[in-house]
Amino acid sequence: MAKILVTGANGQLGNEMRKLGAVSPNDYIYTDVAELDITDKEAVMAFTAQNGVDIIVNCAAYTNVDKAEDDEAMAELINATAVRNLAEAMKAVNGTLFHISTDYVFGAEGNTPRIEDMPTNPLGVYGCTKLHGEQAIAEVGAKAIVIRTAWLYSEFGNNFLKTMLRLTAEKESLNVVFDQVGTPTYAGDLALVIFSIIEGNMYAGNEGVYHFSNEGVCSWYDFATEIALAAGNDGCNVLPCHSSEFPSKVVRPPYSVLDKSKIKQTFGVDIPHWRDSMLYCLERLGALKQE
Repeated sequence: MAKILVTGANGQLGNEMRKLGAVSPNDYIYTDVAELDITDKEAVMAFTAQNGVDIIVNCAAYTNVDKAEDDEAMAELINATAVRNLAEAMKAVNGTLFHISTDYVFGAEGNTPRIEDMPTNPLGVYGCTKLHGEQAIAEVGAKAIVIRTAWLYSEFGNNFLKTMLRLTAEKESLNVVFDQVGTPTYAGDLALVIFSIIEGNMYAGNEGVYHFSNEGVCSWYDFATEIALAAGNDGCNVLPCHSSEFPSKVVRPPYSVLDKSKIKQTFGVDIPHWRDSMLYCLERLGALKQE
């Protein structure tokens, strides 16, 4: 029986892992910062040793992209130093680290779906620190599966879908950027892929970097429009606007569609379209318009 530590278990992805782990014959252990400070190397080494952990799923991250510009030290600590600690803990026991990274490791260049070995060129502190986390794993030499994802949302925590649900219910009109294109990713779908790889013992020999998001492509404006329509909030006039109308300290990638060919071919993953997963999430939230 495998012993799997899920860090950042109170976040969007961590909560989805909790639901899946509850039906597994394996032993899942869930921690957030109150139970285990992953920035403390000694604490990480002691916890994994005492609990016989042989797999870590790292769902912990500093994800506030704008705030990271002013809080670089903390973003680096959580997104890189802590990741190194987890990698070293797994290296010590010949275990496997599952780590979640981001489309933000790429830059502004190109308009074709990103494949795993494309050059990285992050545009801000968040992307840089997440790339440093990937590099730390490689430097340690731990067995690891790194999954880059994008535009994550779920019924848990704060995210774009829940914000749009609220704003389109409250406002008569709303401006949403149309010049950033990618794919929304339902955290439940990402969690299921990780869970399936672990439960199917498919991780050994398949270490490396993978991309995962839902299928399809849209802008934030398209996503907001579909959320409002599906929730019955079509009284709100959602209008397309340019990113320049929302000044930010960090430049976001204008095109960040991820190519999922590698993860589909390696693990036989069947990925839902983003709109189908959006509707499922809205249903889980009780926000789907009744016909």
